[in-house]
Amino acid sequence: MSNNEKYILLMDIGNTNIKIGIACCNKIVYTWRTSTDYNKTADEYGMILYDLLQLHNLDFDDINDIIVSSVAPSINYTIEHMCSYYMKKKPIFVSPNINLGDLKIKYNKNDIGADRIINAVAGIEYYSSPLIIVDFGTATTFGAINKDKEFIGGLIAPGIKSSTESLVNNAAKLPKIELVNPESILGTDTVSNMQSGVINGFTGLVEYIVNKIKKIEGFENAKVIATGGMSELITKNSNIIDIVDRALSLKGLNLVYNFNKNV
Repeated sequence: MSNNEKYILLMDIGNTNIKIGIACCNKIVYTWRTSTDYNKTADEYGMILYDLLQLHNLDFDDINDIIVSSVAPSINYTIEHMCSYYMKKKPIFVSPNINLGDLKIKYNKNDIGADRIINAVAGIEYYSSPLIIVDFGTATTFGAINKDKEFIGGLIAPGIKSSTESLVNNAAKLPKIELVNPESILGTDTVSNMQSGVINGFTGLVEYIVNKIKKIEGFENAKVIATGGMSELITKNSNIIDIVDRALSLKGLNLVYNFNKNV
């Protein structure tokens, strides 16, 4: 290491992608994304990470600590082994049982995903509560955090990409499509019909659910935060979303690390 900076490796493991970040001086300085591949070995993931670090003249020895959130349990051992072997560090895994700062969970702790936890932690810190967080990932999740900073519940709906793939795979004459905003609500060919159906359909789903949550006492003026890969696509068609923050999960990981770094 050429200086005395402390680098923290952040890994948010989803069902489809792994978001990777490097935090330094309490700021996220680098971010990358790679596919979640259950067939990859610890060595293969190690080489991917090595190449990413080299882009910024960093090495495994420069990593001082590691924190991981995961909704893919079957890959956890592989990632933990990679961290232990290449960086000689045992990662902190996010769970409801570690220090989450001001966040309180009024939800079945055996069921809540680590991704929803870190999103909620970051949402409270950066945007205050009450909050409605919509995460457009493999699934579309909604999380409600009340004014007392309690995660009280939410919803899980199909994801945009997975729904589109299911449509293509189960209807013989429907082609694969690019997910872009259609020019009109009424498509004039199969592709534009599908684009309009998927994007406007999910926009309607989000608006309906958010409006229903806002009828709950205490959520009338809740901020709506969107995150995840498809978030900007939906917000172009609706004013129901107040803020788009695609780095929300990595911000949450960095915060949770700071809460637990002396454990």
